[in-house]
Amino acid sequence: MSDEKKSITYADAGVNIDAGNKAVELMKDSVRATYRPEVIGDLGGFGGLFALGSYKNPVLVSGTDGVGTKLKIAFLMDRHDTIGQDAVAMCVNDILVQGAEPLFFLDYIATAKVDSQKIADIVRGVAGACKESGCALIGGETAEMAGFYAKDEYDIAGFSVGVVERDKMITGDKVKAGDVLLGLPSTGIHSNGYSLVRKLCFDVMGMKVDTYIPEFGKTLGEELLTPTRLYPRTCLPLIKKFDLHGMVHITGGGFYENIPRILPADCDAEVHADAWEMPAVFKKLQEWGNVPWKEMYRTFNMGVGMVLVVGADEADAVRAHLKENGETFYELGHVVPGTKKTVMKGGVFGE
Repeated sequence: MSDEKKSITYADAGVNIDAGNKAVELMKDSVRATYRPEVIGDLGGFGGLFALGSYKNPVLVSGTDGVGTKLKIAFLMDRHDTIGQDAVAMCVNDILVQGAEPLFFLDYIATAKVDSQKIADIVRGVAGACKESGCALIGGETAEMAGFYAKDEYDIAGFSVGVVERDKMITGDKVKAGDVLLGLPSTGIHSNGYSLVRKLCFDVMGMKVDTYIPEFGKTLGEELLTPTRLYPRTCLPLIKKFDLHGMVHITGGGFYENIPRILPADCDAEVHADAWEMPAVFKKLQEWGNVPWKEMYRTFNMGVGMVLVVGADEADAVRAHLKENGETFYELGHVVPGTKKTVMKGGVFGE
């Protein structure tokens, strides 16, 4: 009878190094397609290298975020090629509002067991969003954490760095009464409020991701998985050409929490809810849960993902620029004297 002990490997503990290496091979072409001239080196280093280039007085702006429980929709649909855009958008849109051009991005994906093709699909979405935003995907990490995550589930987060010349920074310090509020459309719910969304759709209404919703013209899952809009391509030319007083990325907190972040203490943002057509998804969410309208506007973007605060003297020129470039925008309202809050008027607010 042998007393020889069985050899235990890392794979026996649930971590497959070969699968991780295969995932890297599958994603290489997508990642390299995002490279800007400033990128130094290639995949495989311990850190991403990026030469800053020539600036007079550069300020680096950084941001990090995740996708949140929207990932649950991706799991239910077993579709993973769009969720990477959400991770990129939540970061680059945030640094954009301070006037920064996104330079590079890094992702972090953690999962119980590496599925090489699934990881490659996720990163393909990240890379596509980076390319559209003009930033390079210069690094990332895939962590296989056996026993930590549920089977077939994962988390993804990202980190972005951008640059802006100090004299072009958008801080909100120029915002004043009389400024014009212009809104840029969202692509839907984007990536916040999904804990409420899932409760309404699955717990209250008992629907499935494959439930067809006539008002959406698609299944519930297809609507809920619509990726967050990337705003750099639209907004960077505006930042370079005009003296924008403020920009607001409408994420968690909606209109009530986000817009006041760039208001001076003696001003309010007066927003007219009837200035744009509310997308059907928000109408149905409100209907399904009889959600108070104020709660809707402090949770979701309601169809407006980015707000531009423009001086009255430049408002016509900004409008003309947007029209010339085929961009849809909404006349949301104005900055008025007040106490640093958002005041909703019109539409469902009946004022």
